[in-house]
Amino acid sequence: MKSLNSIDYEKIIHASSSNLDLTNSTHLEQVLEVAEKILVSCLTYEAIEAFENQLISNKDAFPLMTHLATKLAKSKQIVRNISDAVHVTIVFAVYKEHNRIRTREEHPHGENFLLRKIKQLNWLFDGAPNFSWDMTVVDDGDPAKSGKIAEEILSEKYDGDNVKVIFLEEAIRQGIPVTAPMRSTDESRKGGSIIYGMWDATQQFKPNHIIIFTDADLSTHLGQVGLLIDPIIKQGKDAAVGSRREKESIVIKKGARNDRGKLFIYLWKRMLPNLNYIVDTQCGFKAFTAETVARIIPDMLEKQFAFDIELLLKAELHHQNSISKVPIAWIDSEAASTTTDIQPYLSMLQCIAQMYKKYLPHNIQAQGFADFVISLDKKKWDFLLENIPSEITSREPLDFNEYQGVRVADLKSIIDG
Repeated sequence: MKSLNSIDYEKIIHASSSNLDLTNSTHLEQVLEVAEKILVSCLTYEAIEAFENQLISNKDAFPLMTHLATKLAKSKQIVRNISDAVHVTIVFAVYKEHNRIRTREEHPHGENFLLRKIKQLNWLFDGAPNFSWDMTVVDDGDPAKSGKIAEEILSEKYDGDNVKVIFLEEAIRQGIPVTAPMRSTDESRKGGSIIYGMWDATQQFKPNHIIIFTDADLSTHLGQVGLLIDPIIKQGKDAAVGSRREKESIVIKKGARNDRGKLFIYLWKRMLPNLNYIVDTQCGFKAFTAETVARIIPDMLEKQFAFDIELLLKAELHHQNSISKVPIAWIDSEAASTTTDIQPYLSMLQCIAQMYKKYLPHNIQAQGFADFVISLDKKKWDFLLENIPSEITSREPLDFNEYQGVRVADLKSIIDG
């Protein structure tokens, strides 16, 4: 195995910018250049992994760009090492993305994400003729008409035939069963569109068909798709989920949402112990085999923000330990986020409580937490968010599999004063 010598090491670090701006096309080009340098210096997956281990041992000492480029290099090396025919479908929903879909010159929050996602996938699969891919953009009933804007961009600036836009509103109007019981797009908060897009992908039959859903923004570079493909093709997993909570994960995230996220994770884990080995359920970067998708999407309870958890729960109940956790690089794109102001954690938890009741046998602890979250209103929930127990905020979510010290009675006492 070729080791990375100090000269190569310094060249790679020196080639990385100290900054990484998602809206800066020069930075995004530079990331790919650094990834290519890593691939040239590290001729095997094992060598790239050894290089990454050096970076992870002292994360803050190295530029974010180097970390991301290393994930991309690992991903591309995985693709190179697979000889089977594989087809990948990427699905994402758009709702009020009319600013981020633009270029930075057209809007301060512009990420040009549609064309950049296409470029990322072209880079990943370049030189891998056994791989094919397509992409589906699903308009989630957007009053700002992001779907129509996406169609215009594709018509004017993309000459391929493997990217399309579909509209949840039309699917509901046509009565496509997977959209039930929704009667309008107002009943979807991304989940309805993602489920429809995944169902649409299952209508084509390809060998080793993997369906991946992601977010509209550029938080997760799609050059990392190979990281999700790896456990599905090589280990026979039904699903692979990008995780921002692993030791090898690289995350730039605003702190304001971190404690809320910890409370959310602590509570859902009390209700759905079957998924205890998964920590990050809400990362918008998940892959499923097409066969798994066809099996789990009928009769989905949730069409809003907790749909991720229901998909994972149904996959797990069908095949135990069938989900692989994959450390990824993730950079928060909060500037124009459509969920920052919504804070949907309470409604998500209340839906998770319904999932427990629908899918799992009676459990005293789970029942107690389910009844508790169902009893909360917005006022009580907001008060709890301002007074999250330190036993939760001081721990990492990885600890919540074992730590169960905060009881329902403790949370009630906080609310009741």
